[in-house]
Amino acid sequence: MSCKRCAHFFAALNPLSHIDHPRDMIRQFTPNWFASTMGTGILALSLPQVPGAGPTLHAIGEGLWLFNIGLFLLYTVLYTSRWILFWDEARRIFSHNIVSMFIGTIPMGLATILNGFLMFGVPRWGAGMIDVAHALWWLDVALSIGCGVLLPYFMFTRQDHRMENMTAVWLLPIVAAEVAASSGGLLAPYLAGAGDKFLTLVLSYVLWALSVPVALCIIAILILRMALHRLPPDSMAASSWLPLGPLGTGALGMLVLGADAPPIFAAHGLADFGMIAEGIGLIGGLLLWGAGLWWVMLATLITIRHFRAGIPFNLGWWGYTFPLGVYTVSTLKLGVLLKMSAFSIFGTFLVMVLATMWSLVAVLTLHGGWKGHLFVSPCIASPN
Repeated sequence: MSCKRCAHFFAALNPLSHIDHPRDMIRQFTPNWFASTMGTGILALSLPQVPGAGPTLHAIGEGLWLFNIGLFLLYTVLYTSRWILFWDEARRIFSHNIVSMFIGTIPMGLATILNGFLMFGVPRWGAGMIDVAHALWWLDVALSIGCGVLLPYFMFTRQDHRMENMTAVWLLPIVAAEVAASSGGLLAPYLAGAGDKFLTLVLSYVLWALSVPVALCIIAILILRMALHRLPPDSMAASSWLPLGPLGTGALGMLVLGADAPPIFAAHGLADFGMIAEGIGLIGGLLLWGAGLWWVMLATLITIRHFRAGIPFNLGWWGYTFPLGVYTVSTLKLGVLLKMSAFSIFGTFLVMVLATMWSLVAVLTLHGGWKGHLFVSPCIASPN
């Protein structure tokens, strides 16, 4: 099919599209889209963890996980194609204050997929999926460290930031490392060799430390920014939920790593340290969860205020899903460890809220993608 016929065919399918040609979809593709793989992935992982979840919820979760793999592969092809076909424009992302932060969504979306290989892949296809998850975890670690170090470096050297313009998207490249840490905690018990388990556990603690303290510093600055300059603009309304991400993931990481520590440390003659790590993990996870509860209440009030005023839909709305999702999983984990029904009930409620929000945002994303409204790359207009 010729380029001209292809363009007419595309326009016929999508008459209201803002995209004049299929190549424009690639040209305007940004890493913001990977936020949808984060939200879809965390919902898939949350559903089977609901107390008393039967085969139906497990099957729905597995279906979402498989769908998420397809999404991630599609986005990877589109974004790689942009770098190949529009190199000069694609590289401008590193100078853009906001869009560059969303590069951090790529390793976080990948983390939900590798976790799914443990939850869904191993029961369905066997122990060989552990090797797949292990390989993906190392890739995720490399991407997470790269995002967590290089993107702040570009903030300091290429970008122009102001306190009044700051939003919680600063957290996106930083949080990727602690998401990888939580994935490492889930992966470690599956590994066969004691050395591999120990290496994964130790590195996961380091990844946690690379992320959580920095994220807490950013949250403190964000609170100051909102006190001085009020809320971010309506277009960034969903960013009010992003601080819940490092708090929820930080709590989950402490809980999972602490649960792994006793047998793994004991195998290396460090049994006493393993018991200490387990206690620190539980108490530390509970403290971070409590801090997250404060942010849930605050973000809820901010969201009500924004929705009353009316806010436009954009891909940033996926920020309502993943932070809530990781906080939900940490809530359910606390219910299991503490054997307290209050956490399990609250976690189940959060899963229902998460599923509702995911459904709304997914429908709006599908509509906006079909019409072409969401294919916009702000960094194209930025200088080199």
